[in-house]
Amino acid sequence: MKYINTKNIKEKASFKQAVVQGLARNKGLFMPEMIPVLDASFFSQMLDLSDIEIASKVLYPFAKESIEWSDFQSILKKTLVFPIPLVPVAPDVYALELYHGPTKAFKDLGARFMATCLSHFTDTKQKVTVLVATSGDTGSAVAHGFYQVDGVEVAILYPKGKVSPYQEHQMTSLQGNIRAIEVDGTFDDCQALVKEAFADEFLNKEMKLSSANSINVARLLPQMLFYFFAWKQIRKLTENPIVISVPSGNFGNLTAGIIARKMGLPIKRFIAANNANDTFHLYLKSGQYLPKSSCSTYSNAMDVGAPSNFERLMHLFDGDHNAIQNKIHSYSIDDKQTLGEIREVFQRNNYTLDPHGAVGKICLDKDLTKHETGIFFETAHPQKFGNIVRMAIPDLPDNKVDLSACKKTSIGNNYCEFFDLLVP
Repeated sequence: MKYINTKNIKEKASFKQAVVQGLARNKGLFMPEMIPVLDASFFSQMLDLSDIEIASKVLYPFAKESIEWSDFQSILKKTLVFPIPLVPVAPDVYALELYHGPTKAFKDLGARFMATCLSHFTDTKQKVTVLVATSGDTGSAVAHGFYQVDGVEVAILYPKGKVSPYQEHQMTSLQGNIRAIEVDGTFDDCQALVKEAFADEFLNKEMKLSSANSINVARLLPQMLFYFFAWKQIRKLTENPIVISVPSGNFGNLTAGIIARKMGLPIKRFIAANNANDTFHLYLKSGQYLPKSSCSTYSNAMDVGAPSNFERLMHLFDGDHNAIQNKIHSYSIDDKQTLGEIREVFQRNNYTLDPHGAVGKICLDKDLTKHETGIFFETAHPQKFGNIVRMAIPDLPDNKVDLSACKKTSIGNNYCEFFDLLVP
């Protein structure tokens, strides 16, 4: 299995090179050269397989030329250490709770997988500096996934005033090999600074860089497991066609779902659940991709105006707008609707949504038809967004976050300032 550059398919890399390098040349993204198709027998046997057995079958084809089987098993055992339960919320509607990891967000699984892979590949004599831009949850997961990993330094860029106190505490409280950098700008600005660093030839001669955003294949690929684990659980309950709604920001999670489907997983269609940052939703309607500045919403992890993984989606569908429309539907949900859904689901179903899951459920309800079963991803624990959730459910307890002992560095939206932090 080789990995190609989405901007130049002649550039190829091994899994190891793609993980360590993070971003391909000219700010391109690495993608598997081909998507292996699983035997039909695998799906009939899957109900009786353990999560590690499923993960081995799904992921090892993408890494086997770079990692020995026994080492890969060790990586999976360190990654799959928390449950991913499917929970009924309404008739024929289920939440896949992805927030049972250490930072209470779906990105824990990908961050742990990438951290163990990178640790396996890294020569501790030559430090790797991991750069990551975050709208909130990625930074938390990466910080905890890489904390005290030998030979790895991490620089996390997050937008000033646009993450929750809980998220900020998770990024700024560890310190050690984790550096939190507050940028006076948006997530898209943070992402642009990271990409500029990867394109900086001088910087790359001075230090070894890697990325932990979903632009890194080791963050992207393990997210396929969400879909396989969901399918295994739902098939014990119904034979209906399955529709999955994915709260979508940078589109790594949805891209992983499309790859899973190409491997043979029988998902009928996907829903890209957007908040007011609706670049992809507008693309589906018009056929024109027009990135724009992101705006702040209650579902801040989705506040992305120029999603990096759009490039991968185009690659997977060969740029065919009609094919994308056929397999992915999309809706745009505002903050008022988000709060209303949190309130209504709590009152009607006694289930507490986080803002991202609320967006996902609204979109699922809009799209689901008779004789279909829907799953929406609950991507973060409601506690991470307690100030938002309490606007809809005032009686919830207020768990205040103390940031007084935390440490961060503040910079403007300026590459020179970022460069000076990396190379003082």
